[in-house]
Amino acid sequence: METAILFILVLGLLFVGVPVAVSLGLSSIILIAFFSADSMSSVAIQLFTAAQNYTLLAIPFFVLASAFMSTGGVAKRIIRFAIATVGHFRGGLAMASVLACMLFAALSGSSPATVVAIGTIAIAGMRQVGYSKEFAAGIIANAGTLGILIPPSIVMVVYAAATDVSVGRMFLAGVIPGILAGLMLMIAIYIVARIKGLPSEPWRGFGEIVAGGKDAGWGLFLIIIIIGGIYGGVFTPTEAAAVAAIYSFFIAIFIYRDMGPMAGITWVNDTDSRRARAGFSGLVYAVAFYFVWMILSFFATSGSETVTFAGRSNLGLAISLFILVAYTAWRGEKGIAGVPAALMAGLPIWGRNLSLMGRNFGRAFFNEDTRKVMVDASKTTIMLMFIIVNALLFAHVLTSERIPDAITDLMLGYGFTWFTFLIAVNILLLIGGQFMEPSGLLLIVAPVVFPIAMELGVDPVHLGIIMVVNMEIGMITPPIGLNLFVTSGITGMSLVQVVRAALPFVAVLFLFLIIVTYVPAISTWLPYSLMGPEIVTR
Repeated sequence: METAILFILVLGLLFVGVPVAVSLGLSSIILIAFFSADSMSSVAIQLFTAAQNYTLLAIPFFVLASAFMSTGGVAKRIIRFAIATVGHFRGGLAMASVLACMLFAALSGSSPATVVAIGTIAIAGMRQVGYSKEFAAGIIANAGTLGILIPPSIVMVVYAAATDVSVGRMFLAGVIPGILAGLMLMIAIYIVARIKGLPSEPWRGFGEIVAGGKDAGWGLFLIIIIIGGIYGGVFTPTEAAAVAAIYSFFIAIFIYRDMGPMAGITWVNDTDSRRARAGFSGLVYAVAFYFVWMILSFFATSGSETVTFAGRSNLGLAISLFILVAYTAWRGEKGIAGVPAALMAGLPIWGRNLSLMGRNFGRAFFNEDTRKVMVDASKTTIMLMFIIVNALLFAHVLTSERIPDAITDLMLGYGFTWFTFLIAVNILLLIGGQFMEPSGLLLIVAPVVFPIAMELGVDPVHLGIIMVVNMEIGMITPPIGLNLFVTSGITGMSLVQVVRAALPFVAVLFLFLIIVTYVPAISTWLPYSLMGPEIVTR
């Protein structure tokens, strides 16, 4: 009886237009007040407990990091690198757009942010070289969904908080499926390109790949910091999110200078001599390599007792010194003999930029661009956290009324196996994903299906990836597919046109869902190889 009342209340409120968070919280309170033996004091206790969830603290930091990375020229740099890498294939610009979405997804953790940042630039570029607007929009709408599958993913954090599954294992579990989904989209694009005779970009050589990677390197290094830091044992996923937010702010304001008080001011001026540029750049590459070396070597050798800090540092300094001399001699004047003079000539560039950064350091925190990013990130965070807190109250009611246990007994009584259960879960999520935002739907469904999955022997991490992939498809299926609305907004196309454009590539994601659902090793091999199996106490 209570089960029927609870779900009728939730669905009824949703259908009359009540926000998801209010629907979940109000339904839970009504059930506790009038139909349950549970005390109303449990509402306050659960809301307080949910707000104290340490795992959820990662969400505002990842949202903030995404906001800084979505602002400015990070997307342009990633697209340049992607075009240099795969643009020379038939349909290469579309394939580069998918690769750019994959890379940006690893920075943002958000599908709409990926669509906006990459789509705004990539769709215009594809149109200029002869792609139809429909084809370009369909590619971006689908590739943008990788934002919640490739780690770090806000949706994965939500799933982990709802089920007490390890965030670290979930992030690792998304790596191989994310790459596989991107490759499947690229293969589909290549096949279509061969049939329709779509253009390819000229091969610009490995030098352009290196130059593009160098240009995007500061942004892409965030991936290494997050993933390497978590699995190197340096910090927890929540701490990694905080580091990502600080790093993103520093890169956007002080390194790329795409926003803030130094926006548009380049590090090197046209008036600087070739010798000064060579000395300055050589020292930049040497110092950057040293820090990257120290971070990566720490991640790689954190469990070793024979590798010392001094040993890593000395080796890193030796390689950095070689890079400094080799690059300066190559780009400067008079070869190796001109290295000291080039380094001295580059010092004024360092002095000018460090002085500029020092004068603007305080202003960077209170600049209008920074304020706007912080406000936008705060709005997103408040929306997500309000949904999550009410959903966790909903999960408490489910548990206290033993609703998952009743559903489990019912399904087992009807002879459900793990195979048929996953079919039912996919159908439920695919239908629900058409009408609800991913985090809200996941928080409603996960507390119900998780205990059943554990009883049937479904791996908890594997189940999480299945649910995330379903959320991906939900973001590009009408009527509430968020990526469809975002794509419509940046292209000026009607929603119906975007749906038609995205439909052929949705079939690729459906095939991908089937593969992920029934080949668990795709999701579980990497996290369990590095971190061991997920232990769930029933």
